[in-house]
Amino acid sequence: MTDWEHFHHVADIGIRGRGESMAEAFAQTATALMAVVSDSAGVRPDYPVRIECEAPDSELLLVDWLNRLIFEMAVRRMLFSAFEVSIVDHHLVATAWGEPLVVSTHHPVVEAKGATYTELKVCREQDGLWLAQCVVDL
Repeated sequence: MTDWEHFHHVADIGIRGRGESMAEAFAQTATALMAVVSDSAGVRPDYPVRIECEAPDSELLLVDWLNRLIFEMAVRRMLFSAFEVSIVDHHLVATAWGEPLVVSTHHPVVEAKGATYTELKVCREQDGLWLAQCVVDL
């Protein structure tokens, strides 16, 4: 079972993803990030963007992954709606699919500034699913 959700934080917003693997949880967290910005159901997965990053541990890898997505959104002026993530030894290789941002079509509500270390957690839960979460600065 993979899923994502937002959770309350005083000033910003928390994002959380769950999955059968750490990679699936990271992909679901990316989906939660996109849902903060816009309704990702209205974003066509037309253009692939390859993203690669590495970190000394899983938590820092999650922050790096999300910040790379935010960077790609800003530089390419794109929104993403589908993610394929692979993680081996804290090295992440991913493809994010999306399309160029059209304000009148996508109706973005906020701009994500960056993933933070607040409430940062990557772990396997008691039910065997992986959890990946943090707070995003808006």
